[in-house]
Amino acid sequence: MLIRRGFTLIELMIVVAVLAILAAVAIPSYNEYITTSRRSDGQIALMDLSTRLERYFNEKNTYVGATIPSLYPATSPKKFYNLQISNTTATSYRIQAVPQGVQAHDDTKCATLTFSSLGEKGSTGTMDSLNCW
Repeated sequence: MLIRRGFTLIELMIVVAVLAILAAVAIPSYNEYITTSRRSDGQIALMDLSTRLERYFNEKNTYVGATIPSLYPATSPKKFYNLQISNTTATSYRIQAVPQGVQAHDDTKCATLTFSSLGEKGSTGTMDSLNCW
């Protein structure tokens, strides 16, 4: 009596198909998770810069003259965002975290993160600004 051991070609093809389906679902979810976690780098940098701007205002009684290099580095801690101060007046400011490198390519939903002296959070991407924060 002949005993055969092993898998048939059909069984192997079914396993490969199941693995392909799992990969097709898992890889985009993982990429979205990575993009979202990198976004927190920009959010943290904006909050820290905002705190430093408020300290500057308490010392000088104006936001005018506050610059990125003197208050905070030009990039976020993990280098995924460039920081900018825009629309500065004596009593208000607007700061931005502009994605750079791989984050600029991957994060089209939120794109540039913004924060104002009034505490308004926003973004320039296609997703609702509140979901970006």
